[in-house]
Amino acid sequence: MKTVYSAIQPSGDLTIGNYLGALRNWKKLENDYRCIFGVADLHAITVRQDPEKLRERSKKLIAIYLANGLDPKKSIIYVNSHVPEHAELGWALHTYTSLGQLNRMHQFKSKIKDNEERANAGLYCYPVLMAADILLYDTDLVPVGDDQKQHVEITRDIAERFNGIYGDTFVMPEPLIGKMGNRIKSLQDPTIKMSKSDPNPAAYILLLEEYKDIKKKINRAVTDSVGEINYSEDQPGVSNLLEIYQSCTDENMEDILSKFEGKGYGDLKKAVIEAVENSIGPVRDKTNEFLQNEDYLIEVAHDGMIRAREVASKTLERVYEKIGFLRGM
Repeated sequence: MKTVYSAIQPSGDLTIGNYLGALRNWKKLENDYRCIFGVADLHAITVRQDPEKLRERSKKLIAIYLANGLDPKKSIIYVNSHVPEHAELGWALHTYTSLGQLNRMHQFKSKIKDNEERANAGLYCYPVLMAADILLYDTDLVPVGDDQKQHVEITRDIAERFNGIYGDTFVMPEPLIGKMGNRIKSLQDPTIKMSKSDPNPAAYILLLEEYKDIKKKINRAVTDSVGEINYSEDQPGVSNLLEIYQSCTDENMEDILSKFEGKGYGDLKKAVIEAVENSIGPVRDKTNEFLQNEDYLIEVAHDGMIRAREVASKTLERVYEKIGFLRGM
């Protein structure tokens, strides 16, 4: 059975873009693959975090995973910092990664824009730790959006370099790109991706947002003066609403356009509000229920740690043997 690996940082609240483009699809993978889903707290500290908030967000992320329907008996759900093999393999892989590769990483460039003095070495080396995350578990497939493909590419480059020196050691992972949900744009500027870091809170919808706030934000979403519902580059605001609706309902775009033919933007927004609530409402409610049972969340994380380390330790031992580290003492 092939292995799927993915992880989310507990560095803030998730948007519906995160849910529709990634998290929702994880449940669909669970029966066909060995799935390993991490809470990437090691990555989160590349930006300074409040310790208590980081711990609470890590627990909340486990609750969200469970609320999304993931079965902790089928999938491995764990916290990255609970598995020291991530940091250990990450250090080893740094010595097989060129500075040129890291200099070409787009996300690092975008994150330090206008703020280079505050960038730290961890942020710069982030892709190497991500490569360790993936390679530790003999991962075959990595669910990513288009903007994350570069991280899988550098992982493959590092693995290929190591394998070329020492022989077959790492599985070569492939990106698994979802068809819908990874194009969700800002409600206020539909030319850019929806992001929780947007300074305008009206631009995004959070996964755990209350219905009244969802309704308010979608009703305020940017449209245009055309007055017709078309899926066109000339109408980015309307097209974004249509994509949100499609991602929530899984309907064909031609059928959706036929449904809204001759109707106004108010009708479209009303339908999008209900589609979003029907999609994320149950996850919000179940997440709140799981958060009331902290002991169970800790139990899930502990069990996930044990199962993750069973796999990760074997990979790390294999790597250390190839490198030439003294073993068996």
